[in-house]
Amino acid sequence: MTDPVPFFPLPRVASLLAAIVATPAAAADLSIYNWADYFAPDTIQSYQAETGSDVTLDFFDSNEVLETKILTGRSGYDVVFPATSNAEREFAAGGLLAIDPDRLQNYGNLDPAILAALDAVPGGRQLGVPYTWGTIGIAWNRDLVADRLGGDVAMDSWDALFDPAIAGKLADCGIGVLDSPIEMTSVALHRVGADPYSDAAADLDRAQAALEVAATSVRYFNSQKTASDLAAGNICMAVLYSGDAGLAQARAMEAGNGVEISYAIPREGTLMWIDLMAIPADAPHVDEAYRFIDYMLRPEVIAEVTNSVFFANANAAATANVDPAILSDPGVYPDASTMARLFPDRSVDGKALRARTRLWTRVMSGI
Repeated sequence: MTDPVPFFPLPRVASLLAAIVATPAAAADLSIYNWADYFAPDTIQSYQAETGSDVTLDFFDSNEVLETKILTGRSGYDVVFPATSNAEREFAAGGLLAIDPDRLQNYGNLDPAILAALDAVPGGRQLGVPYTWGTIGIAWNRDLVADRLGGDVAMDSWDALFDPAIAGKLADCGIGVLDSPIEMTSVALHRVGADPYSDAAADLDRAQAALEVAATSVRYFNSQKTASDLAAGNICMAVLYSGDAGLAQARAMEAGNGVEISYAIPREGTLMWIDLMAIPADAPHVDEAYRFIDYMLRPEVIAEVTNSVFFANANAAATANVDPAILSDPGVYPDASTMARLFPDRSVDGKALRARTRLWTRVMSGI
């Protein structure tokens, strides 16, 4: 892969404060639980203005936090935004309502390729409605990395994290990595040449060894801090979700601090995820939940989300409304050859999940 096209700044992106609220307001007509910075700045206000509905919006900072809420029950939420792998487990445990596409007038706007990827997951289209999709990859501060590696280089290989000859040179300016045991274990397994979802002890040992070596150069593991820290120049490299790199560059441009950030999908391949709009099994306002999901399936509505948060959306009809700079960015909408090197986000069973959690705890205890 050649030096990737950098993200292009768009108009000011409103910041949202991430917080976990135990129970949403009972008086709300619709209660939503989502990642911070995962709507356009006016998404909720526009929905409320059109429908007259009162909306409560709370935020989680990891899929694990969301999953705990869903599996514990009585969350009080009507629409949640899990990754496909988490939704698979939550649905199997009875935590999510089976989605009925016939209740969504705009369901036909969805990209058939994204729906096909969802169909390959147990539970398929019953799990939720595709919202956005993307990859896990590498974002970096071009100037800080160039100073340490001797030139403006394309960080388009997992060597940037796993090879101490490279990562070690970046340790002083800071490396941040997703705190996600399932996803990062899959990345490490892929790195060592194993099936990303292998549960063989020998494969997991090799993945753990690779992660432990990488951890010697990592400043922290966190799924939320990296975008803001990259934007501020507090770290020089991050392993993160694709859209968070775009948010980082937009924030840097807002600040006018001269920080230039690029994002690359590693040429060896990486994980492709799909986030869903799902309805908890005990949602108090199911009809309103369907109405909101159908609203988000409008091309102009979901396109504005992509234009604001830099994640590819799952809506084929929205393409004409997406900013051309984003559509042409290979880090957001990769070409066919890159897509062929991606592996899907999948659930793991309880035994494998415990093994990955233990592995991750050992890796993190070393930093």
